[in-house]
Amino acid sequence: MATLDHALAHTAPRPTGVVGWITTVDHKRIGILYMITAVVFFIASGILALLMRAELAQPGLQIMDESTYNQAFTIHGTGMMLLFATPLVAGFANYFVPLHVGAPDVAFPRLNALTYWLYALGGLVVFSGFLTASGAASFGWTGYAPLSDSTYTPGAGVDLWIIGLILVGFSSILGAVNLMATIFGMRAPGMTMFRLPIFIWNMIVTLALIMFSFPVLTAALAALFIDRNFGGGFFDPAQGGDPILWQHLFWFFGHPEVYVVILPFFGVVTEIIPVFSRKPLFGYRGFVFATLLIGAYSFTVWAHHMFTTGSVDNPFFSAMTMLIAVPTGVKFFSWIATMWRGKLRFQTPMLFTMGFLFMFLIGGITGIFVASPPIDLAVHDTYYVVAHMHYVLFGGTVFAMFAAFYYWIPKMSGRMMGERLGKLHFWLMLLGFNVTFFPMHQLGLDGMQRRIPDYLPERGFDTLNALSTVGSAIVAMSILVFISNFLLSMKKGAPAGDDPWGGNTLEWATTSPPPHHNFRSLPPIVSERPVFDARHGVHGDG
Repeated sequence: MATLDHALAHTAPRPTGVVGWITTVDHKRIGILYMITAVVFFIASGILALLMRAELAQPGLQIMDESTYNQAFTIHGTGMMLLFATPLVAGFANYFVPLHVGAPDVAFPRLNALTYWLYALGGLVVFSGFLTASGAASFGWTGYAPLSDSTYTPGAGVDLWIIGLILVGFSSILGAVNLMATIFGMRAPGMTMFRLPIFIWNMIVTLALIMFSFPVLTAALAALFIDRNFGGGFFDPAQGGDPILWQHLFWFFGHPEVYVVILPFFGVVTEIIPVFSRKPLFGYRGFVFATLLIGAYSFTVWAHHMFTTGSVDNPFFSAMTMLIAVPTGVKFFSWIATMWRGKLRFQTPMLFTMGFLFMFLIGGITGIFVASPPIDLAVHDTYYVVAHMHYVLFGGTVFAMFAAFYYWIPKMSGRMMGERLGKLHFWLMLLGFNVTFFPMHQLGLDGMQRRIPDYLPERGFDTLNALSTVGSAIVAMSILVFISNFLLSMKKGAPAGDDPWGGNTLEWATTSPPPHHNFRSLPPIVSERPVFDARHGVHGDG
């Protein structure tokens, strides 16, 4: 250890301040950059959502015309899915994957820095469409042909959308390769595959999904760019193309993308629940195999988004969609079994975890309904689908994201987040989220179409839409509470110590925040809970 300290004392000083952040190759700083940038895109996309909800609060066009509304919902969806959720996963993974496996950094630090800057540039390119004369992309975040071709949506905004997403796609693919190499090539001694934290197992499957699905999206975007600018005809029937081909390519990426977004947060809550239940995880290996099955099945369900096209085998994709619920159900029962008779502590990370479980469960139940082709034919492109999607993605990703923030910010910053403001944040978000999205189930069943900025007063949609708009304002208030809590905590928060929660995994074996090289020493790794073992004097399997 003295040799290590001597070597560190004689290394060249690293740049500080803004230059230090811009030039950094430290995985922890890059992870923080990813998280901050993703949250900025989350706020920007959320503002677009608030504008849409304000427009829909009552019949008539009040604050934007149809074209502006189309741009708003397109960039809102793109921003939330591809500029917030996926890069946020990359942020948590960059920071915590090396810490969880006992590595000093990622396998390729400079490549890691490149992935962040590709992502940041790509996101800015997508949003820069608002600055063009024709406006931003306006055909929905799914980019369906022929709506996305140059006949229906001319202008530079769409091309910027394509180029920006290609840059983000390259960032995701390169980052996945780097993190996979880190997990398989840089694990600490004793860290066998079945001693990996569940978060890492979820990341392994997530990274595999990225490496197989994002190239498909990148190819589809390249083909669309060629169609728009060089007359390629990939999606034009008049030139021998097929617009349904776009849907196949997009959803072959798009449905694994749902699991790219949610699986890492399955891992997060699986790390939090045992810590706040004071029990070991129930069914560790069952979790691992369930995660692997979800990853495999995710490539067999893409066409359930295409039941109404008449171009896919509806019974097969319906059956596979229902089958993928089984390994997810295994996880739910294991989470419940872990909490059963545990010494539960309902601090803020656990509250957001419980919120995640309930909200994602509602999204999963409604998913079973839309997995049935007859029901899907009735509710397709209605607000029922909007409600289902947000209970899965917002109810899953965002609630679990805040659980992760409250759980890990003490490790990243060395300061605790405020519990009172944290609980206020949780209850406001839980209330606002349900007031916003639960009425949309009924709106969809009543026949309200999605992606439309207006509706007739006699349809009776106005009361529920006004309620949803009030809910969205409550959600916005909850985000402001979180931002206030974060800023106050960074200035006046109580010191966190190295292990404030009594954690299980290796990040709690180092200082808060960790040093540049992550660890000065590692505890013996004899199970998937090395810090718990060290705390209780466990030194071997027997």
